[in-house]
Amino acid sequence: MFTRTGVAVAVSAVVLVTAGAVANYPELVMVGLAGAIALLVAATWMLWRPQITAVREIRPQRVTEGSPARAVLTLTNTGPRRSPPLVVTETIADRSTSVPLRSLAAGTSYETTYPLPTTRRGRYLISGLTIGHSDPLRLLHVGRRTGSESVLYVHPQVHDVAPVPIGGPRDAEGSTSARSPLGGMAFHSLRDYSPGDDWRLIDWKSTARTGTLVVRHNVVPDEPRHLIVLDTRAHDGFEDAVRVAASLCVAASRSGFPIDLRVTRTATESAHTELQALDVLASVECSAGDRGLSTLPEIIHDALAANEGCALAVITGRATLDDLDLLSAVRPHFLTVSLIQIGQSPTPAPPGVIAVDATSSERFAAAWNQLVPQ
Repeated sequence: MFTRTGVAVAVSAVVLVTAGAVANYPELVMVGLAGAIALLVAATWMLWRPQITAVREIRPQRVTEGSPARAVLTLTNTGPRRSPPLVVTETIADRSTSVPLRSLAAGTSYETTYPLPTTRRGRYLISGLTIGHSDPLRLLHVGRRTGSESVLYVHPQVHDVAPVPIGGPRDAEGSTSARSPLGGMAFHSLRDYSPGDDWRLIDWKSTARTGTLVVRHNVVPDEPRHLIVLDTRAHDGFEDAVRVAASLCVAASRSGFPIDLRVTRTATESAHTELQALDVLASVECSAGDRGLSTLPEIIHDALAANEGCALAVITGRATLDDLDLLSAVRPHFLTVSLIQIGQSPTPAPPGVIAVDATSSERFAAAWNQLVPQ
């Protein structure tokens, strides 16, 4: 395709040739023809397509907002001749980035790096690369798409906070299930001996009664699940609310509690690991038409289907009276219920609900850690 210079040369050539012919001015015709010849030479030059392969890596693929991330681009000239200078273009978050690259000898590679935008959380889809080259006069430019799409996750900022309280000390001999991790001190069941089992776990009374070796199946007791609900109705403090939800998810996960993150926009979808939760929170968006905490009964019915102990934390803007009535109604189903309001003029929480009001995620972290011991 024509560059701006190429368009100017083409238009000038037509005008000069026409004006020279009408005015019987051969010098103008010669200048116009020179421009046309330059375009013809450029078109002939562009018939040679460099054989370049490109590999792009995102390092790291997941970062916290404000942390550095970069793309590492490796280009290899697989053709038999030296390639011309190239320009690689890619689009990130609707912003085009162009990287000029030097000429490459046949069979050689070149690696370069460039920064990626990480100032705002988000899931950024980075399109395939466009490798372009021009003629020596920069009259024409040809681009070729290559490579695959990449994804960069920019996670929300996480504050060091205590996990959601569970209403009492952790029980080393608490309830167990078949899904409980092995290696704890809580007894779950008896089972037949398997090679490699610790002989100290053999239950000699059961072994004498059955005539076969029987061992105690000890597990880590089930910990109360942390159900963290983020209200995705639009409000001024939404970005801070996202950081609060991320902080509570990370605190629970790193303290050994199972987590269940829900957002009201997609109430039935959940994230059960720290990485899943942060990926969800990287791309979550608010909406004025969101149902908000009216989806809480639906979330709770789904979350409590496993009949496990659970602590609830709700992060919202300014709770409505209907929201407070819902929290009061569901309070008996949870070990504890916490209401975190991020914004101005919070609504007083109902009795039995742990309440923290703050205007930013930083102020929430300070108030939460004073209220909840780590």
